[in-house]
Amino acid sequence: MAPGEDNPWDYTVSSSERRGRRTLGAGLPVSTSTTPVPGRNENFAVDVAPGQTPVDAPCGDPHPAIAEPPPPVADEKGRLDKVVFGISAALALAFVAWGFLAPSNLGSASGSALTWIESNLGWLFVLLASAFVVFVLWLAVSRYGRIPLGRDDEAPEFRTVSWVAMMFSAGMGIGLMFYGVSEPLSHYVSPPPRTVGAETPEAVQTAMATTLFHWTLHPWAIYAVVGLAIAYGTFRRGRRQLISSAFAPLFGERRTEGPAGKLIDVLAIFATLFGSAASLGLGALQIGSGMEILGWAGDVGNGVLVAIIAVLTAAFVASAVSGVAKGIQWLSNINMVLAVVLAVFVFVVGPTVFILNLLPTAIGSYFADLAEMAARTEAVGGDATAAWLRGWTVFYWAWWISWTPFVGVFIARISRGRTIRQFVSGVLLVPSVVTLVWFVIFGGAGIAAQRDGVDVAGQATAEGQLFGVLGQFPLATVMTVVVMALVAIFFVSGADAASIVMGSLSEGGTLAPSRRTVVFWGAVMGAVAAVMLLVGGDEALTGLQNLTIIAALPFALVMVGLAVALAKDVRSDPMMLRHTVAAEAVEQAVVEGITRHGDDFVLVVEPAPDTAGNGVGDTGAARTPVAAVRRRTENRGRGVADVGSPVPGDRSD
Repeated sequence: MAPGEDNPWDYTVSSSERRGRRTLGAGLPVSTSTTPVPGRNENFAVDVAPGQTPVDAPCGDPHPAIAEPPPPVADEKGRLDKVVFGISAALALAFVAWGFLAPSNLGSASGSALTWIESNLGWLFVLLASAFVVFVLWLAVSRYGRIPLGRDDEAPEFRTVSWVAMMFSAGMGIGLMFYGVSEPLSHYVSPPPRTVGAETPEAVQTAMATTLFHWTLHPWAIYAVVGLAIAYGTFRRGRRQLISSAFAPLFGERRTEGPAGKLIDVLAIFATLFGSAASLGLGALQIGSGMEILGWAGDVGNGVLVAIIAVLTAAFVASAVSGVAKGIQWLSNINMVLAVVLAVFVFVVGPTVFILNLLPTAIGSYFADLAEMAARTEAVGGDATAAWLRGWTVFYWAWWISWTPFVGVFIARISRGRTIRQFVSGVLLVPSVVTLVWFVIFGGAGIAAQRDGVDVAGQATAEGQLFGVLGQFPLATVMTVVVMALVAIFFVSGADAASIVMGSLSEGGTLAPSRRTVVFWGAVMGAVAAVMLLVGGDEALTGLQNLTIIAALPFALVMVGLAVALAKDVRSDPMMLRHTVAAEAVEQAVVEGITRHGDDFVLVVEPAPDTAGNGVGDTGAARTPVAAVRRRTENRGRGVADVGSPVPGDRSD
């Protein structure tokens, strides 16, 4: 008997019989099982029968709830986007020329722009950083956390150890080496305004809490927003690996490929260029400091720093053209081993007991002060707080935002096959724990030395304070060489990822950009790093910070749009559509069963009689029309296929 014929055992719930229950679509016929249930006085079984027309749309597209993700466009060989590459390259080369020909003029212009940003928009960086933490945690713990970044059955592309090592090396590397000792020590001898006294027991807590605030959950949440948006769009939706493509849920595919989309990709390239160049500058400063300590060079000036950048730029270009699997993965694994060796050495020969005591103190202080630190602005501290924020919190948030295009795209590239929950757990929690341990070991060693009368903070620059701490231990020379090797490899691996990402953005999102494009962006990145150091003059670090904040502002607004687009995208994911339909159908079945039979019923899904297709779970031809199902899924005021009818002989009818 076909659905819709006069079948006494088919039952369609009318609108009046639904008693106001929320449903998804008009009632549809169902069949019932006649299989008796032992031990029951009344038998109740439900079968959801298919509709009379195929679920495939007229064009042949499958229903969105069962559609397989298309092959990622990024897997295809890309062609140079002349508009994106041309505009980005022209502006970058103009900046380099300006910096080399008139560094003081560029420094003055950037200083004026920075003053305006800090005076009017510092609050924006503070607010967005915390908002991104809440957003990615919500995605992870919500039902959307089960969504895979790829096909439903796709396995992760990289082993977990290599996955963590690669994203950690690309996302933090040089910064950990540069600030591992200097930031906790700086906050200890000069705490944030309106907090605690300098070099007091309370200052130890404040120093560690502030450092962890800048380096753990917040920066990795910023990375995760971009990484998730790109990974989901590329591997789940088959879009191009472009920042602009992630805006498709908001603007549509055609507009994201138009002028607005190209502008977004140009902004992403510029943020990547300046953020990664700032890191290269930090690495050059620290290597130069190590050369001074080892006696390999005298007073390291800008000429030596530019030479260091040139040598390492050549190294990371060579690594970049070898590809992710050969280059970055190999370098990242080496760096992870060297970093562990260095950390264990400092922990064992340094103030071991003090470091162990500092670990729980740092964790407790961080969570105790988190809300206050996240809300700190110049509104309550005046000029002193504004100056402190400019050098620390606002700079960090801008730095992380400027890194997000390349770190986000890179971790998206290596996260194929993982679920959203796994992605957030790996990207947010694992690096945060490693960062916590790193800063407790190195920051604790620096603070302990300062408390014991060794003026590490006063005798060395920020880039040299790590070497100052190592100088208190045995094998100081050997460890200094290890640090320089670590910084150099972090330099190469981070810049390696950045040059590949900029090449990808220049070639339509391909995962394998051409060598010429990668080499071009690698060379330009090194040149921009040199310019940023020259603009800072004697205060090279200030020049790096100022230009980073300026370059990050436009992309901060882009990130807001990315978060909104991602939230909209996951709501219509095939897995979520199936979950919605299944939950509504089962809920209605249970309600109908209880209404008609109390708690004495069972639900059975089985082939419906005299139909071309099968019941729930079947992917045959005879199903509800795709247009109708879409309306039922999206308009929650309509009904879904009905449930529940008595089996023959049921005494309740």
